[in-house]
Amino acid sequence: MKLSILDQSPISTNQTAHDALQESMKLAQIGETLGYSRYWIAEHHALPGLACSAPEVMLGYIGANTKNIRIGSGAVLLPYYKPYKVAETYHLLSTLFPNRIDVGIGRAPGGPAEASNALSDNFLENVYKMPDLVKELIKYIDNEESILPASPLPQISPELWMLGTSKKSANFAAENGLAYCFGQFMSDENGEEIIQQYRHSFQPRKKGQKPYVIMALSVICAETTQKAEEIALSSITWQLQNENREGSQGVPSVDEAKEFQLNPRDQESIERIKKKMIIGNPNEVKSKLIKIQSHVLADEIMIVTITYSPKDKHQSYQLIAEQCIK
Repeated sequence: MKLSILDQSPISTNQTAHDALQESMKLAQIGETLGYSRYWIAEHHALPGLACSAPEVMLGYIGANTKNIRIGSGAVLLPYYKPYKVAETYHLLSTLFPNRIDVGIGRAPGGPAEASNALSDNFLENVYKMPDLVKELIKYIDNEESILPASPLPQISPELWMLGTSKKSANFAAENGLAYCFGQFMSDENGEEIIQQYRHSFQPRKKGQKPYVIMALSVICAETTQKAEEIALSSITWQLQNENREGSQGVPSVDEAKEFQLNPRDQESIERIKKKMIIGNPNEVKSKLIKIQSHVLADEIMIVTITYSPKDKHQSYQLIAEQCIK
């Protein structure tokens, strides 16, 4: 099974942002050692519990401290930026780290409205212009603009991806000949149906190009199911705190999570959150991943794991790799 890593650079309550970003670099190194295919880092703005606001900066740091693993953005929030500048940035990264760079494209705000307004005078307008922005970016990445090349031009262009959680994003990826990553961990939609639609509608933009799908899932694995459930309590509680706008201190420890006061509505939310996660021992996790992959026909599974302790996160990825990466 082909597996990859999605990292949101979460900050635990005992960490600084510097600590969290250093752990992101270590996670990429560990993922490379374990045989994960790619490492993507997300873009967020003005969210106190998440450390990475500029994936392009972190990718330079991570690329310099790894050797072979593909690295990329998950995602570039394109409505904030000019496509030409995005192409320049990722062409530069591709020149530094040949045949290793992915450009995941998204249109979410990645933070509160105040951050969107601070980053762009016309974010919502650009969301509506997303089709045009993507087509312009494709033109620069594919070096179809001879008058104004997005220098430096790498020998091997970065790979373009559309990230999404809906039929609309899948259709858009298919129409533009883009690889597609479906974020099941943050969607209530039927991933199997959406991915089938993408494959059926795919129109290659290059000769010999075929549709390619990543399914992104939230997974926590430990030596025992009980241990995995305990570790997952930190992530679940933090998601609940964020929904209640109380998560500014970062990912709580298990002890802190156990002390969190729940009301009846919180309990319903916890069950909803857990339904979007895979939590278990190595055999349980392997079985669920194989089942999901076979049902949705994903070419690759991308795993996001949020824990309080970096050690627990590293062990989760290791246990999964030992079971699933051959």
